[in-house]
Amino acid sequence: MANLTPSQATKQLLAGYCGIIFGGFGFHKFILGYPAEGLIMLTVSLVGSYFTYGFTLLIMQLVGLIEGMIYLNKSHDEFINTYFINKQGWF
Repeated sequence: MANLTPSQATKQLLAGYCGIIFGGFGFHKFILGYPAEGLIMLTVSLVGSYFTYGFTLLIMQLVGLIEGMIYLNKSHDEFINTYFINKQGWF
């Protein structure tokens, strides 16, 4: 069983809510400490939206929504093992 710190529990809630609300911009990735994945989502959303009239932003928002729901539905131990110990960047 992983040691749960208050910071990690807060990050789980904050990343889950940011994934649901601002998921298209990848803010939840930055909160969890995945800057490369967050930058990919942000770039695809902003640059891709320019060329596809917002379609890629909708796709990235859907990805963020799914990831946010996954974050909130995991137990704290499973969340820590998956995203802090095993460093799984996507889904």
